[in-house]
Amino acid sequence: MKLGIDIMGGDYAPLVPLQGTLMALEHLPHDVTLVLYGDEQAIHNFVADNPTLKSRIEVVPTTEVITMTDSPALAFNQKPNSSIVVGFKQLKQGIIQGFASAGSTGAMMVGAMQIIKAIEGIMRPCIGSTIPRPDGSQALIADVGLNPDCKPDVLYQYAIISSKYAQFILGIENPRVALLNIGSEPEKGNLLAKAAYDMMLNSKDFNFVGNVEGYDIFKNKADVIITDGFVGNIILKMAEGFYGLLKKRNMVDEYFAKFNFENYGGTPILGINKTVIIGHGSSTPKAIMNMILHTYKVVNAELVEKLKEAF
Repeated sequence: MKLGIDIMGGDYAPLVPLQGTLMALEHLPHDVTLVLYGDEQAIHNFVADNPTLKSRIEVVPTTEVITMTDSPALAFNQKPNSSIVVGFKQLKQGIIQGFASAGSTGAMMVGAMQIIKAIEGIMRPCIGSTIPRPDGSQALIADVGLNPDCKPDVLYQYAIISSKYAQFILGIENPRVALLNIGSEPEKGNLLAKAAYDMMLNSKDFNFVGNVEGYDIFKNKADVIITDGFVGNIILKMAEGFYGLLKKRNMVDEYFAKFNFENYGGTPILGINKTVIIGHGSSTPKAIMNMILHTYKVVNAELVEKLKEAF
């Protein structure tokens, strides 16, 4: 298996991605090779100081970088030799089986949608994020930002996609799927929520358990929580902000420590033809390591192939 890593992605590139790569290799099987895209000299200098890397990486030199301030769509045409563009092209060609970057989220989305594209039958891919719960379990919430405006049938597909992720990545057999709403009753909510509820009710494609409210997210009422990207993104960033507030006030709590993004590394784009993981721009070596390990887990579980079968 070959996994592609954008060494030029993130606020502290290329050093931090290289450090994370070294850490990840300590946990990956020996038949996994990491293909590094970026500054050839920087990579070789790092390898010289860490010779154990040499036998387990391949280097694909690139001379351009898509920055956070670049227009993602324009940059794909204007910077064809950037680490992100070259990585996506090799992913499409099958040279690598998964691609991960902590670089420009916009550029990663352009690559995912224009080069890799959605699985046939899927109207819109989504982004899922795991939510830790006090009892030690995890829930998946989707979408968390890719599509702020959705139709009921799109939410229905999110439920199928996310249910497969929960089953094969989180290891939850027959995951319970719920719809996020302002009340648990079927008649509650806006037009989208009501229509989506009617479509999901009695579905044979997933295990629908009804509506859940905001305070249910941290309870063990559902394994998958479905919403549109507008609401999902607000929930995700509020959770991140709450964790940051506790950290700033020097409040230490074992449960809230699980909200540290470093522990998850990256977020998968679900519903496209290849495995793509987007990391946080301010990723630390630990976050990069977990981003790479997450990429391996999704590829190894053959999630894309299972979604293709489902659709």
